[in-house]
Amino acid sequence: MAKSGQARVLTSAQIAQLFGVIQHHRHPEKNTAIMQISFKLGLRVQEIALLQIKEVAKLNAMGTDFELLEIMALPAAYTKGANAAGRSKSRYNRKTISFSIEEFKRIVRQVEQLGNNGVSVNYEDFLPPVKARTGKSRDLPMRNSELREALEEYLRCRLDKAGSLKPTNPLFVTQKGGSYSANTLQEHMALMLQGWAGVEKASSHSGRRSVITHIIHSQKKPLKVAQKIAGHVNPSTTLIYDEP
Repeated sequence: MAKSGQARVLTSAQIAQLFGVIQHHRHPEKNTAIMQISFKLGLRVQEIALLQIKEVAKLNAMGTDFELLEIMALPAAYTKGANAAGRSKSRYNRKTISFSIEEFKRIVRQVEQLGNNGVSVNYEDFLPPVKARTGKSRDLPMRNSELREALEEYLRCRLDKAGSLKPTNPLFVTQKGGSYSANTLQEHMALMLQGWAGVEKASSHSGRRSVITHIIHSQKKPLKVAQKIAGHVNPSTTLIYDEP
């Protein structure tokens, strides 16, 4: 059983139940492809939301046909979430900062000088710069037959409706035709897992956690293999996936 606060790792029966029940709801091709990517490749929900068609398929010159790729080359920028595509304008609010002793003394002297000269002091002018989050690119094999079948059916469905596609089109689109936000896709995946399949405590992270747990415990692969597939910078993060 998953530890408190962790997404549930699904059993084989629960996964079969999920993909079975998806067929009885609207847009089964899209929803099957979303969950196959989650449970076969272990992508984070924001990474799935940011996927473009060029990450999974090569289109012909007219954009009217495609060939699935063998390897998904996931860009490092995708691990930064929606900000990588400029979809989010939220500002990062820091709760803690740190200075060296010498740096702190220098700032105090500057503040004293400004105060002595009657200049107003804005604390934000003295905050250290925010370190940019660095993503980690990953090459993920797309050899699984169920994954490939789901992507094939979904892209054929897209072409039937649109006539042609562009490599930079979002892979998954909402009913309004736009790209998913990470939050919207997270809620939709939770609906499929909990509402449709009835798996308690399952979330959009369950597929990713199931993949990594399977690599570590069922396939008995080295930690470095799981770390590479997960895209974790620190191996200690991968060790969290200790579900037996």
